[in-house]
Amino acid sequence: MKFQFTEKKVSLPESVHAYAEKKVMKLERFFRDDAEALVTFSVEKERNKAEITVHAAGTYFRASEATSDMYASIDAAVATIERQIRKNKTRLARRLRQDAFVRQPDVTSFAPEPEENTFEIVRTKRFPMKPMTHEEAILQMELLEHSFFAFKDEENDGAFAVVYKRNDGGYGLIEDVQ
Repeated sequence: MKFQFTEKKVSLPESVHAYAEKKVMKLERFFRDDAEALVTFSVEKERNKAEITVHAAGTYFRASEATSDMYASIDAAVATIERQIRKNKTRLARRLRQDAFVRQPDVTSFAPEPEENTFEIVRTKRFPMKPMTHEEAILQMELLEHSFFAFKDEENDGAFAVVYKRNDGGYGLIEDVQ
């Protein structure tokens, strides 16, 4: 597994990087050798935040946790990714490593695994998508009080695009690459 570390508004000792690498390596059994992990450390409002993104087999796994201790944030983020993988293990089994889910006895936890949720489409909407600018799409999203809005991007020859509201209050844009 390849690692990349980023620090925002904080300077951490190498021991924190080594600890994060050791903890994220626990997830390696689920992935092939070509997996990449991006670990971002930051401090926001006196909270130590660890954000881990693992890219493997064409799938991204992301977790972000903030606690008063950076080590605890790393532990919580790794646990979140492990929970995501276990929750979706049957869907991911074909993408991840062949023997990733071979059951190994774990004496620390005998709790039954939760049942897998199925993805069920409960409603379908169809509407004409007219070409519009990014600003028009954001305005339309705000008027509808939605967290995202799909549209044809007038500035990109009518290509499919999505604007969305970010957690930090800003806006994001997802564009189709042609």
